[in-house]
Amino acid sequence: MEANPLEIDWSHVVRSCMNGDSGAWAELVRTHHRRVYGLCYRFTGNPADAEDLTQDVFLKVYSNLASFDSGRGSLQVWIATMTRNLLVDNFRRTRNQRATSSLDDGWESAEELKPLDRLTARDPSPHESAARKELAKMVQNALARVSVELREAVILRDLQDLDYKEIAQVLDIPEGTVKSRISRGRAELARLLERTKREVM
Repeated sequence: MEANPLEIDWSHVVRSCMNGDSGAWAELVRTHHRRVYGLCYRFTGNPADAEDLTQDVFLKVYSNLASFDSGRGSLQVWIATMTRNLLVDNFRRTRNQRATSSLDDGWESAEELKPLDRLTARDPSPHESAARKELAKMVQNALARVSVELREAVILRDLQDLDYKEIAQVLDIPEGTVKSRISRGRAELARLLERTKREVM
C-alpha cells in the first residue's frame, strides 16, 4: 500500500537522496512525476515535449536537492517552482512553438484535468468519447493562445490544484496578483473557447 504523500517526511527523503539512496529518489520521482508531467503537458500541449521537459525537471531537481529548505515551503511547491522556471526558459527558447494535432495522443496520459476525471466515472459511449476528445483539443488549443503569465496561473490553480499562497510562492508574486491573473486568464480562456465554438458551428 502506497504512503500518502502528505504523510511522508520529504526532508528525510531529500537527505536520503543526497546520501545516494536510489530507493528514496525513486519514491520522490514516482510521487511527483504525474503532477510535473501534467504541468509540462498543459503548458506545451505536446506529449513528447512534456516527457522531455519532465525528465529535465527531475534532473534539475536532483542537482539542486541541497537547496531545498522545508522551512520555506513544501517539496511540492519547490518542485512546481522549478518546473515553472524551466518551462518559462523553454518557452523563451521556443517562442514560435504552437499546439499541434498531436494533442490527442497525450490527452489520456495527462491525468490532471479533474472535470474529465469526473466525466469518466462510467464508461463513455463512442459518441461521448469523441465529443470529450474534441472538447479537450479545443481547451488545449485555447490555453496555448492565452498569454504565458495568465496561462501559468490558470494551470497551477485549475489543473494543478495549488492554492493562492502556493501559486504566489511558485510565481514569486503577491497573492492579489495571482487572483487577478487567474481571473483574467479564465476570462480570456472562456472568450477564446466561445470564439472557437462560433467558428465550428
